Amino acid sequence: MELEVRHLRALCAIDEAGSLHRAARQLGVAQPTLSAQLNRIEQALGGRLFVRERTGCRPTPLGRTVLGRARPLVADMRALVRETRAAAAGGDSRLRVGSTASRALAGWLRRLRRPGLEPALQMDVSANELLCRVADGQLDVAFVHEVEGSPLRVPEGLWLRVLVEREPQFVMLPADHPAAARGVVRLADLAEDRWMVDPTVDGEWDGVHRMLRAAGLDPRVLHGDYHTAASLVATGEVVTVCQPSSRSRPDLAVRRLHGDPLGVRLLLAARTPDRLDAVYPALEEAYWEVARESRAYREWLEGAGPLPPDPVPSPAVPSPAVPPPGAVVPGAAVPGTGRPELTPAR
Repeated sequence: MELEVRHLRALCAIDEAGSLHRAARQLGVAQPTLSAQLNRIEQALGGRLFVRERTGCRPTPLGRTVLGRARPLVADMRALVRETRAAAAGGDSRLRVGSTASRALAGWLRRLRRPGLEPALQMDVSANELLCRVADGQLDVAFVHEVEGSPLRVPEGLWLRVLVEREPQFVMLPADHPAAARGVVRLADLAEDRWMVDPTVDGEWDGVHRMLRAAGLDPRVLHGDYHTAASLVATGEVVTVCQPSSRSRPDLAVRRLHGDPLGVRLLLAARTPDRLDAVYPALEEAYWEVARESRAYREWLEGAGPLPPDPVPSPAVPSPAVPPPGAVVPGAAVPGTGRPELTPAR
């Protein structure tokens, strides 16, 4: 049997679904048909690609090797079909942008929009899911954050550019909270408060839990999205971590946490470096615009060093590896400044 793209697509579907039953449903075929197809593929390749268990399927070492080569081929084929159809129809004016939550989004989309190009936005709390969509050709670019201590699962074939190596996470608390009277809040000042965390955000719960445990705290933690959290903060029910670009309101305060115990790395991902070059300058401008608008973040930046200069777009050179969380971007005066890092995922 000669291996075809449809066979690779089936392997990827089985791996992503985790079971033959779910993969067959996604592919629109009967499970016995998919099972027989998998047997033929394994015979053609000379080894087992998946271990069948009661709970589903998991790839063997050989299967992981095959999948690592199959995914970019399947994504390229989908992109080829999509782009060819668009060209035949007179061109595709959409730029498919994925992102986790960020106040920089509005400014970024505004800067990307121009005659003949309309960005289409897909939001998701899962950075890992967005990266998979980029690798699979469903998105052109994705702006995501990586919680310190919880590395993202970056698919092979993606290119990454670091926007901010370590963005400190601040705390949002009621405006009448005693700790809100200070510009910098210690975790000990919040020992009696309830916290709210969104457990669906990749790495968020683990990061907050590590931060609290390191401070010797074991508060009651409620689960909820951050829109709900802001409402509950305003009524005095909870406190929550927030992005430093968040802005205070009459009913809630955004403050820096003493020692900056929790940070995230901000990344832009695409399948080619040219795509990153095309959209990164607009994102960089939009991000530092909202950073300057937030008093708490502006004060933090001014305390760490001068605010970054207005960005001057320039191409970056690929480097052999993504620097680990907490590493300093070469040439940076403060987090996020200096020449951006551009690296292929491995």
